[in-house]
Amino acid sequence: MTDRTLPPEALDAWAGELRERFALGPDDVPIALILDLARDVATGVARPAAPLSAFVAGLVAGRGGGTPEQVRATVAEIVALAAAHRGQESA
Repeated sequence: MTDRTLPPEALDAWAGELRERFALGPDDVPIALILDLARDVATGVARPAAPLSAFVAGLVAGRGGGTPEQVRATVAEIVALAAAHRGQESA
């Protein structure tokens, strides 16, 4: 079985490939922000909700203009929803 974990430099290389292929700038692929989103949703909702939430964040931010600020705002809103979801389950 192949190890599917990526060391940080491999993730950076993959993000670089994505930026190059889709003509994106460095601020267009906020790796740490998206990884934090995935972590917060995975722990607050469920692991399978993490990639779905990352997709929705990109979709919503893109529809809102796609600026780095819009991405951050959308991610913050999803993280808040995940925290509220976690709070609802423990009540």
